[in-house]
Order: sequence, then C-alpha cells, then structure tokens
Amino acid sequence: MSDLLTVNNIEVIYDHVILVLKGVSLSVPEGGVVALLGANGAGKTTTLKAISNLLGAERGDVTKGSITYDGNDVTGLEPSDMVKRGVIQVMEGRRCFEHLSVEENLLTGAYTRGGARQAIADDLEMVYNYFPRLRERYKSLAGYISGGEQQMVAIGRALMARPRLILLDEPSMGLAPQLVKEIFEIVARLNKEQNVSFLLAEQNVSIALTYADTGYILENGRVVMEGEAKALSENEDVKEFYLGVSQGDRVSFSDTKHYRRRKRWLA
Repeated sequence: MSDLLTVNNIEVIYDHVILVLKGVSLSVPEGGVVALLGANGAGKTTTLKAISNLLGAERGDVTKGSITYDGNDVTGLEPSDMVKRGVIQVMEGRRCFEHLSVEENLLTGAYTRGGARQAIADDLEMVYNYFPRLRERYKSLAGYISGGEQQMVAIGRALMARPRLILLDEPSMGLAPQLVKEIFEIVARLNKEQNVSFLLAEQNVSIALTYADTGYILENGRVVMEGEAKALSENEDVKEFYLGVSQGDRVSFSDTKHYRRRKRWLA
C-alpha cells in the first residue's frame, strides 16, 4: 500500500520563537486510518494544521522538513489548494455555522467543488445515509443541535468536498461514550466503503487504537512511539501511561506522586 501522505522531519515555530514540533515524521497510507495520539498540548493539532497549511492564521511556520501528498511536495501550499487536492481538516470543537441549518452547513462543504447540482444532491443523500440523524434534523439550526450531531455535521460537511484524506481533530471531545463509538463506527465505514483515508488526532487512546491501523504517540512535540495499533495497545508503556492500566490493574494517579517506572523513551 503506497503512502498518500508523508510528513518528513518537520519543525514548527510560532511567532518566530516558540518551538512546538521537533522533527515530527509520520505517514498515512492510501485508504488507511492512522491515529495521532497524546495528551493535550502534545502537538497533535499543530501537526494537523501544518499538513492542511492553516498555521499562518496563528503566526506559525513550518521551518524545517517537508510534507508530501500524493507524490507532490505541498509544504507551504495555500489551504484552499489543499482542499482542492482533497485534504480536508475537521477542526477540534465541532465548528459549525450556528446560524445556518444542518443542510446549509453540509452544502457549504461542496462550495469549492463546483460541478453539477445533481452530483451535489447525490453526495448530500450519501451523507444522510451515513448520518440518518442529520436527515431528521436537516432544517434545524446547527447552533441548537446536540454536540454529537454537530460533530456529524462537521464530518458530513467534509465529505461533501469529496476528500481523499480527512484530518480529524479530537472527534471524541465532550461526547458521551456511546456517541463516540457511533462516530468512530461511521469513520470506519467511510474508510472501508468510500476509501477515505483518515489521520485522527485523539486523546482517547483506547478508542483510537480500536479503529486505527497504525498509530503515533506525540509528547512535547516529538514522536516518541509508533507502530501498528494492536501492538501499541498491548505495549506496557502505552497501557500504563495512556490507558491507565499496569500489569492488568488500573492505576489511580491521584494516589501516587510518581509513576512506578520512568517512561522508556525518556530514559
């Protein structure tokens, strides 16, 4: 399986001073689901924004390394050009146009496409088939629907752009476990049935590794571990420091001042 996206040793600096990413490398194969894992502040969102070239709005720059998509160097390309090439980022926080209806939000995703009205109507029907709850709420203002439904709108809007790669930032944030499972199930179906590749940035390591093929763990702007999802989920360090499980027992960090052992990648 060839790589659709390759991030090669990138460094990101904000305001010409603050070093956020330090030599991050990763790849997303065509038709793959890759999890980008780590705690809040590890650099996951910055990595996604470096790929989609949204750093400029926050005074950030890729100062070293390169980003290759579909065989072409896209480092520093305009965000709109990335969208036209099929790279769509679903931002953290379920950002919808609150004053527009659910259906109007979905249709904004097709804005850059142009093309026949029938093709857009067909894709809208496809989105409703994956998210039947949105069909029921299509006239509702996006600002008045639930958080889970807003996340569905955000992913559905990305689908309307006919993406090849979706950068999905913290899809589980603030959602009930059952809704999280439902959304990840839909992601898995989209990957399998529509051949959409995904790069998922997630703090919820357990759910991400359940649905991903491979994963990368970020800490302090560096990739500290990578591998197949199954291998990562069975790794003792990952169990202890990210899943809260050590040798089959759940760890209560509130009862301990220090971890039982030092992380191997810091040794």
